[in-house]
Amino acid sequence: MAIKLTGKVEGSVRKHNEATLQTVWNNALLVLPHEQDPEHVIETTPAVACKECFSDRYPTLMFAHGSSGITTAIREFARFIAQETGWAVVVPDSMQTKDRITYVSPVARSDYEAVHAMRSEELLYCSKKLFAEPWFGGTYAVAGTSEGGVAAARFDSRALAIREKAKLIFSWSCESNYHVEDPRSVLPDDLPVLNVMSLADKYFSPANSYLDNDAAFGYAREVLQNNPNASILLLPQAPHTLLNLPQVHAAAAEILQRVAP
Repeated sequence: MAIKLTGKVEGSVRKHNEATLQTVWNNALLVLPHEQDPEHVIETTPAVACKECFSDRYPTLMFAHGSSGITTAIREFARFIAQETGWAVVVPDSMQTKDRITYVSPVARSDYEAVHAMRSEELLYCSKKLFAEPWFGGTYAVAGTSEGGVAAARFDSRALAIREKAKLIFSWSCESNYHVEDPRSVLPDDLPVLNVMSLADKYFSPANSYLDNDAAFGYAREVLQNNPNASILLLPQAPHTLLNLPQVHAAAAEILQRVAP
C-alpha cells in the first residue's frame, strides 16, 4: 500500500566530490584513549591530530552518525568506547557538506537513497583514510545509528586491503520499509554483527503508521538468522536514540573486546 509522502526535502547537493569528502574526513570527530590518563580521552579531528602527538596505535571504530549529525549522544558513546575498550572512534561529519540533501520523513524512497548513497561514500572514503593515520593500529570495525545504520549495514570492504572485524548497527532494522528501496545489507554469516533496536522505535518498528511493510519485525531477524556470530539486542521501551543505555554500552563493549587484536 502506498504511503502518503507528508514529509519534506531540503538541500540541493546529492553527490559528493573529492573536496566535499575530504571536508567530511577532516572535520570528523576523533576520540582516542588517553595514553597517560585512562580516566580521560582525547577529542580532536583528523585534520588537527598530528604524528608527534601519539605513540600508540589503536583499533578503530568507524561510526556513521544519524540524520541529526554528531550529537551529544554520539559524543558520549564515543567517549565510552575509547575509555572502556581502548578503541579509537572516528565519526565522519556529513553535515560539513553545504546544502546537502536532508529530509523530514516520510519522503520518496529515491530521496532517502540519495542520502544513503552519500553516507555510504563517506564511510568508505574515510575508512580508506584510516590506513595513513599514525594512531591507526590496523584493525577496524564499522558502526552506525539510524540513517547512519544504513551506511554501516551496506558498507562493503572489498575495496579495502583489510576487512572490518565487526559491524554494530543501532536503530536500523536492515529490513525493507519506507526508508530504502531495498536493504542491500552486506552482512556475511561469518562476520560478528550486533543489531540493537527498540521494539517501540518510532521510525522502524511495526508501530510506525507509515512503515510500509506489514511483515516487518522491526529488527534484523531475517538477514542475521543464519549468522552464528550475530547478536540482536531488543529493548522493549527504549527511545530511538538508545546508544547510551547501560545495556547498549555493555553489548557494544563486549563485541569490540571480543574482536580486538
